[in-house]
Amino acid sequence: MALRKASAYSKKIVVPFTRKSRQKGKAYIKVVPPSKVVKFSMGDEKSFNEGKYPYHLTVISTEHVQIRHNSLEACREYLTKKLDTLLLGKYLFKLYPYPHHIQRENKMITGAGADRMQTGMALSFGKSMGRSAILKPGTKMFFFAVASESSLAPIRKMLGQIRSKMPGHIKIIQEFTGQKPIPAYVEAAA
Repeated sequence: MALRKASAYSKKIVVPFTRKSRQKGKAYIKVVPPSKVVKFSMGDEKSFNEGKYPYHLTVISTEHVQIRHNSLEACREYLTKKLDTLLLGKYLFKLYPYPHHIQRENKMITGAGADRMQTGMALSFGKSMGRSAILKPGTKMFFFAVASESSLAPIRKMLGQIRSKMPGHIKIIQEFTGQKPIPAYVEAAA
C-alpha cells in the first residue's frame, strides 16, 4: 500500500473530531493505526538534569501544519543516528509533537472501467490510514541540549538536511542557560 503525498494532508483544514472516543455514540473511528514514533526523548537525560548541557537549540513551527507520524519518525531516526556518531551520546534530543490526529482516506478506484464505478458516497468519512500531529504557530517541535557551543553548528546543518521531510516553515531559537566562565586575573609581570 503506497502512501499519499504529504501535501494531501500537510496544510489542509483539519477536522478536529478524529480521535478515538470511549463513548459509543462518538466513536466513528473503530481502528486506530499504531504510531510509528517509538521514542520521544533520546540521549543523556541524567546529565541534562544535572546542568551539564547549557547550550540549547529549540525548533518551533511558524505556521499551522500537520506532520505525519512517519515523517516525525524519519526525522527522529536521522537526527539520533547523526548525533550519536557526532557527539557520542553526550546530548539530549526531545521530540515534542505527539501524533494524536487520525488521518482518513476514502479510497478511489483507478484504472480501466473506473469511470463508471467512481460515483461513491459524497463526503464520506473514510478509513483510518495513519496518524499525524497538528501544530499551531509557536509550537515546539524539537529540542536539543549540548555541552559546547561548537556542537550547535552541526545540529543546524542537520536540521537543514531534514527540511525535505518536514512540511511548513520552522524557526530555530538558540539559548545559553549556564554561566559564562570568569577569566582569571593575570598580573602583569613587573
